[in-house]
Amino acid sequence: TLFSALRSLYIHISQNAADKGTVAPRAFIDKLKELNEAFRNTMHQDAHEFLNYLLNRIVEEIEEEKKNLHANGNGGDNGSTFIHQIFEGILTSETRCLTCEKVSARDESFLDLSIDIEANSSVTACLRQFSASEMLCQRNKFFCDGCCDYQEAEKRMKIKRLPNVLALHLKRFKYQEEVQKYIKLAYRVAFPFELRLFNTVDDAENPDRMYELFAIVVHIGSGPNHGHYVSIIKTMGIWLIFDDETVDTIKENDIHRYFGESNAGSAYVLYYQAV
Repeated sequence: TLFSALRSLYIHISQNAADKGTVAPRAFIDKLKELNEAFRNTMHQDAHEFLNYLLNRIVEEIEEEKKNLHANGNGGDNGSTFIHQIFEGILTSETRCLTCEKVSARDESFLDLSIDIEANSSVTACLRQFSASEMLCQRNKFFCDGCCDYQEAEKRMKIKRLPNVLALHLKRFKYQEEVQKYIKLAYRVAFPFELRLFNTVDDAENPDRMYELFAIVVHIGSGPNHGHYVSIIKTMGIWLIFDDETVDTIKENDIHRYFGESNAGSAYVLYYQAV
């Protein structure tokens, strides 16, 4: 399975911690290509799509394993997987009818949050926009159970349960009708090292939870189908930049170069850990 290939890779790294140099994740890549044809060609692939595929695939494989254990009478645990325990949060879509004021709420789980970005903005401002009220009117009227009719309504997204690790995907690739292709939005979007999510529901558990930035996936290049990814990760208090086989330290004061609008590259996925 993909999970066992990834597990073997991490075991190899941890058991050979004193070794210098790099580890080529060939067995993992081979398994990935076998399971998903999108990764079989030499084209540049999307890091966020890979994250989504990896997390969901691991969940599927663990749940399949549990099901088999259960079928064989070994009483597999039916609880959530470690992926859910780390990454899962719950979003609530709140819709308020403007006629009778009735509020309807619908929950959906997430493993990462994708947010729209704007030029010269910040992650905090983009998150505020993510939870801004949206009017449902004219053709988009909402069917209100209280009124038993389509009514104008106000809709907004709030976070009901905060994840332990928040993966924030900045939507830098946008389809442009005029050129009929995806273009990159190399906007400058400032991101904080500490983040508090204010767009939570009133009864959210631990709504003042503080998050600390610990990893960044950076896209370098002008478009989604070509370019290069590097990762910046904080380990034992030191920031490291991983660029293929090269690993260098980077000063915290230099990380702002990856806000965007420079040749250095643009932050694409941000990882925040609850503290």
